[in-house]
Amino acid sequence: MRLRLFLPVAVVFTTLAAHAAPLPRGGHSGRIKPVPAETEIRATLDSTSSGWNKGDLSQYLSAYVPTATEMGPDGPRGGVERIELTMRNGFWKTGRPLQQLRYEHVEVRMLGKEAALVTGQFVLTGGGRPDRTGWFTTVWTRTKQGWRMIHDHS
Repeated sequence: MRLRLFLPVAVVFTTLAAHAAPLPRGGHSGRIKPVPAETEIRATLDSTSSGWNKGDLSQYLSAYVPTATEMGPDGPRGGVERIELTMRNGFWKTGRPLQQLRYEHVEVRMLGKEAALVTGQFVLTGGGRPDRTGWFTTVWTRTKQGWRMIHDHS
């Protein structure tokens, strides 16, 4: 009788223990604290605005997987090349960004361990133009290169 109770309890505690102590990154001995996914996603998102603001469109685009989609006026469009074309035609007409970019009200919602939903507001300022703002929703996945966007609805 005790064995029948012990086995399920042992399985539950083993499972809880495995999930309570995340494995260290990079095979280190456990002295390095793992970076939470939300921190990595926010850092990648920050790198997009940094790249944008210094005129480095490739840095901005590096946050997308090659097969990423964006929501356009006629529905979803695929490929990072299409996203680049959208940026060049709408926001980079001179070969540089027309305005500076920043993000506000960013929320990261984890969808398990390998995906996240990120919402927030983009703000474009400067360049002698009126400020432009809008809300975005992006879907992220964990890749070998880190967290990357697979869909952008801006």
